Parts: sequence; C-alpha cells; structure tokens
Amino acid sequence: MQYHFSPAMDRLQSSAIREILKNTADPAVIPFAAGNPSQEAFPTQMIREISDELFATDPIGVLQYNITEGYIPLRDALKAWLKEEHCFNEEKDEVIVTSGAQQGIELACKVLCGSGDTIVCESPSFVGSLNAFKSYQVNLVGVETDEEGIDVEKLEKVMQTHTVKAMYLIPNFQNPTGKTMTLARRKAVYDLAVKYQCIILEDNPYGDLRFQGENIPSIKTFDTEGVVLYMRSFSKILAPGLRVGYVSGPKEILAKMVICKQVSDVHSTIWAQRVCHQFLEKVEKSEYLSKLRTLYGRKYRLMAESIEKYFPSEIQVTHPEGGLFLRVTLPDHIDMLAFCKKAINEAKVAVVP
Repeated sequence: MQYHFSPAMDRLQSSAIREILKNTADPAVIPFAAGNPSQEAFPTQMIREISDELFATDPIGVLQYNITEGYIPLRDALKAWLKEEHCFNEEKDEVIVTSGAQQGIELACKVLCGSGDTIVCESPSFVGSLNAFKSYQVNLVGVETDEEGIDVEKLEKVMQTHTVKAMYLIPNFQNPTGKTMTLARRKAVYDLAVKYQCIILEDNPYGDLRFQGENIPSIKTFDTEGVVLYMRSFSKILAPGLRVGYVSGPKEILAKMVICKQVSDVHSTIWAQRVCHQFLEKVEKSEYLSKLRTLYGRKYRLMAESIEKYFPSEIQVTHPEGGLFLRVTLPDHIDMLAFCKKAINEAKVAVVP
C-alpha cells in the first residue's frame, strides 16, 4: 500500500532537535534540552488526596462527559484569579479551559489564520508553538530580540510589509532565551497591534515562577481594544501531565475556539480540571508559589555559578529573572548542531541547538 499524506505534513518533518529530545528519556542522559518542571515541584501527595476525595464523593462527575468550555467551577476560579491580575474583563472576555496552553495556541491559530497568512514571533521561539503554526501553512516571520525583548523597530517594518494576522510572544522568561520583555516594550508592542489590527497571542506559562526582580504587568492588562489572547497553564506550577491550560480573551474569538475544540477533543479531562479546581480552593497561592520560586531560584543560581566557573570566557549566557530557561551562545566558528550531537553522543548531555 502506498500512502498519500496531506501536503501539510511536508512542513512537519522530523528535526534534529526532536531527535536530540528523544534521548532525554534515557536516564543516563543529563536532560538540559527539555523544559520539564523539576520533579521536586510536583505536589504528588496533595494530588493523590484530592483524587481520592473526588472518586469517593463524586466518581460519576469525574468520569462523565462535561462541557467543552471547561468545568464551570474551575473557570469561575480562574476568572477570579485573572481578574485580580487585571487579565480578565467581565464585559468583553471569556475564559475557556484547554488541554495545556499548547492547545490554546493551536486553536487560536486555527480560528484566526489561513494558509499563507503571516504570524510574527520572537526569534528564537518555542518550537512547539512554531510547529503548531506550520501545520496551518502560515508564513512565519521571526523578529530578533535584544535585552528588552522583541525589536520594535524591526517588528513594525515587518508589519508595514506584511498583513500580520497575529503576533506570538512569550514576554516572561522567554523560551528558549529566558529574557523578559520590559514594560515599555510591552506597551509599544500593544500599540502596534492596535495600529495594524492584529491579534497578540500572549503565552505566559512561566510568569508565576519569578525568583528575582519586580513583576511586570502582562500585555493583557493594557487591552482595551480586544486584541490580546492570554494563555496560561497549570503545567509549570502543578504538573504538566494534567494537561490543563486556559485562555482569557475576547468572547467572539473564544466562541470560535470552543467550536474547534469540540471537534478536536470534546473537552479537556474532567478529572484533571477538578484536581486543578480543588488545588485553587485548598492552597494559599502566594505561599505555594513562593516555595516554587525558591526552588527554581536555587537551581538557577547553581547553574549560573557553574557556568561562570567552568565555561570559557567567550561563551555568552542570558541571566533570567525567573522561569526554566537560560540561553548559552557559543562563538560563531562553532557548528552548534555538531556540538549538540557530540554532547549527547560523547558526554550524555542533551541541549537544544
């Protein structure tokens, strides 16, 4: 049998990065390639106790179908949390639960962009989102960043020469650079989105993990024109295997995303949603998140101090204020892909080129 695949698959070929990531499953490999939360951060006992209580008191409710938009008590709790952070407008916005923030990003692209439409992103950016965009045959344009975030002048030049449907941005502790966009840049980016009538996909999975410096308001907090879709997740603060993310954004856009989600997975896992709801009900968020920040701050300082002590002086490295990522830049004469292959094959260390 000769199989004939969709043309969309031509843009989703296996890459060297994915081949390197496969090796992180080997327990002998030191996995610096994947953005996995620390296993020390998983509240396994609490999740077990919540699950036991749910199955003891309402097993059918945990196992039965539910609505596509998400478990209503969880959505209400998320709206209250987002409202505290000025990332939800009761009159204009809605909140839906997705199977991880990744699904929110993919659904947004699905409802907003067609083949050949342009999406702008930071360069480099999160490979998972980029592959989601590529699956819809969009035109991806990367814009360089500096220490303050995406280069606004270069961004506007792109917007002057392309009809940009959406901007994909990770303002807090960006994946993979670890950089944080300044407040001034966030406001400038928002102004450009309004001026050129494009949607901002603001991905903020790491924002709760700031271990130094001052919090900076999300781009969503400026949104009076309905141009920001704000994605967050429980993956980095609770457990990624739960696959619970959520989107706050204009009701008209989210209504279309719900339709697409219905044909994708009907709804995200109700057990996981209810675990997340009980987590929000039972935990003092500020105290819980403070412990996570302490954990990741300690890990960052250990890595940063080790890099300074052991790496050659010509190596450049970012200094994130939170999140899970820092970026090391090798001298120009070094072939990064060859270096990564040698690292995994000879030293059992996995890093992303």
